[in-house]
Amino acid sequence: MQETGRKRQEGEKSAENGKQKKTGRWKRKWEAWKKALRMELREHKSSFLVFSILRFLVVVTMALQFANGNYENVYVCFLTLVLLVAPSLVQVSIKVELPTGLEIIMLLFIFSAEILGEIDAFYLKIPAWDTILHTMNGFLMAAIGFSLVDILNRHERFSFKLSPAFMAVVAFCFSMTIGVLWEFFEWGMDMFFHLDMQKDTVLHSINSVMLNPDGANVPVSIQGIYDVSVNGESLGLGGYLDIGLYDTMKDLFVNFIGAVVFSTVGFFYVKNRGKGSFAKRFIPRLKNKDRDFLAIAQEEGQQAEQNQEQEKQRPEAKKTDKQKEDRREES
Repeated sequence: MQETGRKRQEGEKSAENGKQKKTGRWKRKWEAWKKALRMELREHKSSFLVFSILRFLVVVTMALQFANGNYENVYVCFLTLVLLVAPSLVQVSIKVELPTGLEIIMLLFIFSAEILGEIDAFYLKIPAWDTILHTMNGFLMAAIGFSLVDILNRHERFSFKLSPAFMAVVAFCFSMTIGVLWEFFEWGMDMFFHLDMQKDTVLHSINSVMLNPDGANVPVSIQGIYDVSVNGESLGLGGYLDIGLYDTMKDLFVNFIGAVVFSTVGFFYVKNRGKGSFAKRFIPRLKNKDRDFLAIAQEEGQQAEQNQEQEKQRPEAKKTDKQKEDRREES
């Protein structure tokens, strides 16, 4: 019985030690990630300044929205704070260096879309606001798509080499795919959560085969629409209300323009192999080893842990030496 109890205690102690080691390992990883993220945020003074200003404005906006009881906008502010950290988090996790210009544009894009667009209602106050942001999105996504292909194209572990024209096509397709997925997201939010992300457009003419009295596949045109009634009540919009179609097509078109512009710039950048200074400001690249902040933070953490272990072992070593010395004196 005593032997069984002792084995049980040893097993419990071993399990507890294993649990402590696992907890300590996760804690060390978490500390390394936090340290690496802080180093990444402070790497470039200009982008860190923009990040700090925008974060301060978001926090102030969050406090005001909370005081006014607009808890949905408080969530939007919280989401914005997370998104503002996302560029640095991506750089740390996949070891890619975002040019300062690209990072600043990303930060401004996030702030403009979430805080200015949604909370301050710039989408309504400035009709072209949505168009500007979708054009920027096309440009940015083409830059990211182009950089992904360029990094693979220049990596030693991959054997394929793509021509500048093919890289430009891939970047364009990547940007347009992101644009389409975003429109799917807007449609889903409108469909299932009854929002209005796909903004409506007032039209003064429509063409539809459903209006053909003979049921033929020939569109019937109605011109000069200046009022529409629903259930006998005028909407007072001065025309026919289009539910999101024109907005979606406009968004995809300006995304197309941004994608074409950067894909063209990227084509000449690769063809001249980095001689263009404009494209270099927007194309991410692999990090150098001295800028791999996660590896640096992990190495420093391991060194600190080793130093702590040595500090713990010193008193024991001194105690052992003293015991040996006492034994020698006794003998």
